[in-house]
Amino acid sequence: MHIAIVHNAIIPAPKYGGTERVILWLGKQLVALGHQVTYIVPEGSSCSFGNIVHLNNAIPLNRIIPENVDVVHIHCGVNELPLKPYLVTLHGNTNEVYDIDKNTVFVSKNHASRFGSEVYVHNGIDPEDYGKPSFDKKKYIHFLGDAAWRVKNVKGAISIASKAKIPLHVLGGVRFNFNQGVRLTFNPKIHFHGMVGGEKKNKLLDASQGFLFPIRWHEPFGIAIIESLYFGCPVFATPHGSLPELVPVEVGCLSSKSEILVRAIKHLNEYDPKVCHNYVMEHFTSKQMAQSYLKLYEKVLNGLSLNSVHPKLIEVQTKKFLDFD
Repeated sequence: MHIAIVHNAIIPAPKYGGTERVILWLGKQLVALGHQVTYIVPEGSSCSFGNIVHLNNAIPLNRIIPENVDVVHIHCGVNELPLKPYLVTLHGNTNEVYDIDKNTVFVSKNHASRFGSEVYVHNGIDPEDYGKPSFDKKKYIHFLGDAAWRVKNVKGAISIASKAKIPLHVLGGVRFNFNQGVRLTFNPKIHFHGMVGGEKKNKLLDASQGFLFPIRWHEPFGIAIIESLYFGCPVFATPHGSLPELVPVEVGCLSSKSEILVRAIKHLNEYDPKVCHNYVMEHFTSKQMAQSYLKLYEKVLNGLSLNSVHPKLIEVQTKKFLDFD
C-alpha cells in the first residue's frame, strides 16, 4: 500500500513538535511493515525512509498527491478533500459545534466520545528515539509541556512539588514568564530547562522519579505521558481528557485535589519503574499505532466511512479551566 501523509509543518520538527514526531514514527513503522510512504509537507522537510512532496496551499491538493498513492492520511487543514480514499486525524480540541468529516479519527477514546464518535487510534512512540532507560532515579520529579500555556498548569505543578518537598524540573518553561499572565518563580528547588528535545530531554526524563501533570483542560492524548512512563516515571495528574484511559493505578495517581497528589508523590517508591516502562511497550509504540491505522486504511479503501454520521462536539466548554484545587 502507498500512503500519503499530509501535514502543514516541516518534518522533522526543529524543536519539540508533537504531531510532527507522531507522523514520522507512523511513516517509519508503515515502511517497516512493508508499505510505501510519501509525506506531503512544506519545503525544508526531509525524511530518510519516505518520499517528500512539497505542500503548497496555493495549489489544489489533488494536483500535488502522487498518482500512485492508494490512501491519503491528513493531519491538518487542507484546501480541498482528496479524490482518493482518505482519512483525517484530529490531534487537537475545538470548542465550536460544527460537522466534522465522517472519516475523522481521534487520538483517544475520551477525545472521540466528546465528538460523538467511537473511532480513535492512540498515538505511539518509537522506542529507538529514546534509548534504553536506566531506571537509576535521582531525587526529583518533572513537568513536561508548554509552561506558557495556562491549561497545562505549571503553577499547580510548582505548588504540588513544593508541598511534597521534592525538587521539580520544568521541561518546556522558563523561570520568569510574561506571555500569558505574569509568573515569577523564585523557589531554588524548581529548575527550568526551557523547550528541550532530543538527547537532552531524554537524559532529564531518564533521571526523573515521576511526572507531574496537573492539566486543566481535556487533554486529547498527551505524548508527554507516554514518554515519561517509557522512562519508568509514574504519572501524577488530574483526571481530565485522556488521562483516565492512559494512566491505570499501577502506573500513577489521578486526582483534581492537590493534597491527594502530594500524598501520592511522597510514596513514589511504591511504583515500579519497570512496570511503567513495560506498560508503554505493550500498548503505546509506533508499531501498535501503525497496525491500528492500517485497519482504518483498509476501510476507506473499501469505500466505507469511518463514522456513520458527522462527528460534532457534544458539549461546549463554558469553564475556562477544568477543576483543580
